[in-house]
Amino acid sequence: MAKKNPAHMFRGKKKAYTRKKYIGGVPASRITQFDVGDTKADFAVKVTLSAQEECLIRHNALESARVTANRYIQTHAGRDGYHLKVRIYPHHVLRHNKIAQGAGADRVSMGMRKSFGRTVGTAARVNSGQQLITLSTTEEFALEAKEALRKSSHKLPTPCSIKVNQG
Repeated sequence: MAKKNPAHMFRGKKKAYTRKKYIGGVPASRITQFDVGDTKADFAVKVTLSAQEECLIRHNALESARVTANRYIQTHAGRDGYHLKVRIYPHHVLRHNKIAQGAGADRVSMGMRKSFGRTVGTAARVNSGQQLITLSTTEEFALEAKEALRKSSHKLPTPCSIKVNQG
């Protein structure tokens, strides 16, 4: 598995790079499902996880948060006792310009010449206050839903807030 780069390499006010039509070799998103659980039922309680700061959230961090929340709520509410929805999609393509290191690196590496970089993954651009994950369930499992989203917030690179709507 490839080593993940630090977030400061992709941070900043750079223009969004999202047109996959023109980009060759964009890695597939790790997020397998955006809607999990009973999608047709109408649940009384909605618990929402929101970002407190603007940031980029990589696709593997989103999938990890989804799996964590899904596993926790499924053990408590069962397969049909909830509906989990990931509300953001990783459109932004991340690039990395590898710099050769070691003996003979000056002959191999191009440095900053033609430094467009190769694609290494995708990320979702998130604004402050934007909803990330919504978990709907019955009043019986409202505390478990809140705990599931609290656990999944630890997988994300931004501080998050949890809001409970009943009715």
